[in-house]
Amino acid sequence: MNHPPDATSQPSLSAADDLAWAVPPQHILDVAVRNEDIDAFQHVNNVVYVGWMARCAWSHSQDLGFDFAAYEANDCGFVVTRHEIDYRAAALAGDTVYIGTWITQNDARLKLTRRFQMISKASGKTLALGMSQFAAMKLSTAKACRMPPAYAAGYPVDAAAADFFKSDAPL
Repeated sequence: MNHPPDATSQPSLSAADDLAWAVPPQHILDVAVRNEDIDAFQHVNNVVYVGWMARCAWSHSQDLGFDFAAYEANDCGFVVTRHEIDYRAAALAGDTVYIGTWITQNDARLKLTRRFQMISKASGKTLALGMSQFAAMKLSTAKACRMPPAYAAGYPVDAAAADFFKSDAPL
């Protein structure tokens, strides 16, 4: 899952610090809205947000030291089992979107859950909240497997985010 370097980058912390995050993110990715992301309604198409969530999750995994080479070495990677998105406002052409992510569940066996918050740089508004659930998969068999101990420890749960998202508190 390689992505063009001009499409995503790690923002400076000061650029994202002043945004209305639910809780401070474990990882932030910024994404420039591209012309091809815009649909007939003149805003970012809903399916684009799923791609942004996947890119943010993968970027965070790499920062945690789990790139695809690590997955191959462990013969285990994470695959998505569920996505959920609540849309709040439209992302528009020319905007930059900051995507924050938190690991809110890691059962240290099979399942991992991430939460996401997407904020417009231009307006400062929360555009969407998302959730992705993952399962550990043995690469050599494409079947579910117990995650290696390194994944259990290396994908840390953010307790404050887990509490916040469990409460369904409004943003």
